[in-house]
Amino acid sequence: MQHQTAVSIRPYELTDVPALYEAARESVETVHPWLPWCHPAYTSDEARTWVERQVSTFQAGKEFNFVISSEKGTFLGGCGLNGIDQTDRRANLGYWVRSTATGRGAATAATQLLVQWAFQNTDLIRLEVVVSTKNLASLRVAERAGAVREGILRNRLLLHGEPHDAIMLSFVRDPNVAAHPAGAG
Repeated sequence: MQHQTAVSIRPYELTDVPALYEAARESVETVHPWLPWCHPAYTSDEARTWVERQVSTFQAGKEFNFVISSEKGTFLGGCGLNGIDQTDRRANLGYWVRSTATGRGAATAATQLLVQWAFQNTDLIRLEVVVSTKNLASLRVAERAGAVREGILRNRLLLHGEPHDAIMLSFVRDPNVAAHPAGAG
């Protein structure tokens, strides 16, 4: 049984650039196969540009990305909602954890916090997790966090020029819980 890590999530701040850069550089081997942004030549300028974008898109309600941190405040990774479809009130949910923090439940706990935040602070009714059938660690995170497996989408992801079948999982809002306006909270 894995040890459960106590984590918190919070919106990115400009001061997170060095920690993001360090975590990404440490994690290229494990993250790059599934998230091409985390590549061997990743620079601190790329980290700064990304964090600046996260601050503005969060404030505008266009994306909601969070830092995953430990009880002691250590940067463990990131999670967030993007690809927001206001018409159908759904979004893509994603996560990653630095290599030295894997296997302790941090991604699962952060995903659960993100789902709770989304359903309390937005009017979204569906959060989708799309995982390559080959990414077993990410699939375990989604399932342990409570996502429901819905099926396999053929050639759904293109990773490093190679098409991958993907498993669609989802979290859906309890229909008995009132939705809040997008971006409120």
